[in-house]
Amino acid sequence: MEYGTIFDIKQFAVFDGPGMRQTVFLKGCPLHCSWCHNPEGQSSRPQLMVSYASCTHCDACKKVCPSPDRCIACGTCIYVCPLNLRHIVGEYLSSEELERRIRKDADFYKRNGGGVTFSGGEPLFQSTFLIETLKRLRDMNRAIETSGYTEPEIYKEVYENLDFVIQDIKIFNSEEHKRHIGVDNRNILENARYLRDGDKPFVIRIPLIPGVTDTKENYEEISSFLSGSKNLVRVELLPYLKVAGAKYGMIGRDYDPRDFNPDDVPIVNHKVFEEKNIRSIKL
Repeated sequence: MEYGTIFDIKQFAVFDGPGMRQTVFLKGCPLHCSWCHNPEGQSSRPQLMVSYASCTHCDACKKVCPSPDRCIACGTCIYVCPLNLRHIVGEYLSSEELERRIRKDADFYKRNGGGVTFSGGEPLFQSTFLIETLKRLRDMNRAIETSGYTEPEIYKEVYENLDFVIQDIKIFNSEEHKRHIGVDNRNILENARYLRDGDKPFVIRIPLIPGVTDTKENYEEISSFLSGSKNLVRVELLPYLKVAGAKYGMIGRDYDPRDFNPDDVPIVNHKVFEEKNIRSIKL
């Protein structure tokens, strides 16, 4: 039996695949996007998350901490905080236990034309755990939200256990991708080709980062790449969230957006996709 780490299960999700769904967020991501709005999903380990803005500095947490020099996410401080401002984000559990939690409400979502979606972090980062869990849920509509960053062999095995795919293509140009995201996009594009030429419905998402992903060149390259895709449902353009940095301080990190100004308004260009007969929407 495989074990993995999740950090949330969201109920009543309506933007994560067909129908109404529950979305499971797996911890851990190999990408380094400076605009990430789920920083608690980047590390694969459980972390302490604190709402410091409401803290009264009563020091009750410090009095019970067994490791004052380095937080070990033991959770001891959680139970003494008078305002309940502290919690551990990340839970280690088996595929069997995750299946049990998903199935608890599965019938409700099935009646509403939905199912379960695996997101992150990057769900492919825990591919063995993900695959085993997907196989346990064969009777449900299974979807994934992914960057596509993994080895093609792993991607294909995951794909065969899915009914619907939502995949990012953030930056098509390889050099720009490595500059802004920290990794090469060779496997991402190879996996996107497999998705494009496959037999399952899929959505492509582009996060709109001012001056980074919202360029005419990036739009044109992605639209040309997708042109003629038989099972492409639509392209979704995701606006940059100015509140993306709000969670960083809660896990003891500084928010440092690189190479773009968070106050700039991204350029939305639907025309590029319309010329290729691709439906695009801004969420």
